[in-house]
Amino acid sequence: MFTGIIEEIGVVQSIKNGSKSSALTIKASKVLEKTKLGDSICTNGVCLTVTNIGDSTFQADVMAETLKRSNLGKLVIGGKVNLERALMLSDRLGGHIVSGHIDNTGEIISFINEDNAIWVTIKADKKIMKYVIEKGSIAIDGISLTVAYVIDSEIFKVSVIPHTKSETTLVSKKIGDTVNLECDVIGKYIEKFLTFSNSNESKLEKTSTITEDFLIKNGFL
Repeated sequence: MFTGIIEEIGVVQSIKNGSKSSALTIKASKVLEKTKLGDSICTNGVCLTVTNIGDSTFQADVMAETLKRSNLGKLVIGGKVNLERALMLSDRLGGHIVSGHIDNTGEIISFINEDNAIWVTIKADKKIMKYVIEKGSIAIDGISLTVAYVIDSEIFKVSVIPHTKSETTLVSKKIGDTVNLECDVIGKYIEKFLTFSNSNESKLEKTSTITEDFLIKNGFL
């Protein structure tokens, strides 16, 4: 598990592409401290397993499913990525619970400066927007952020403070770039519990009973 509090920005040193998968070598420093083979490092929001450690690099394999669901397949040599080691039980949970298993990608459609903050507007698939709740949490390229506004069924906004701007890659991206999105896992578990059925009658196609009224009545909003 992770918190979405980025520890450092890494740099892609090499990419070895297979037929459906790839292997990444990433230059880093802080996240290598006390890291062992088999440990997890969240890379642009994706939980990757460390397969090799060098003096200032680590390597990780990226499987086909991850390439399909994330923006890791679009990385280039010299590209920058957000990095975070797995959460220790003694750490403060400064962000929110992040699994490193992203739901899908979104597209950046605008950056707007407002005093010392930057508004970032993102377009996402309707299938995951049901989990994007105003004032709720979302991980964008592994960064724990608060959803400030949900505009419609496909658009939401976050506000990036100066510290987040300087410590992550988000505002260095361009309009049209994709970002990895992981919605708050708690909402997904609640939906599963409420829609699960033991019958064989298309239980996976059952529609969610979670509505804004339901969340308000039960104290979630």
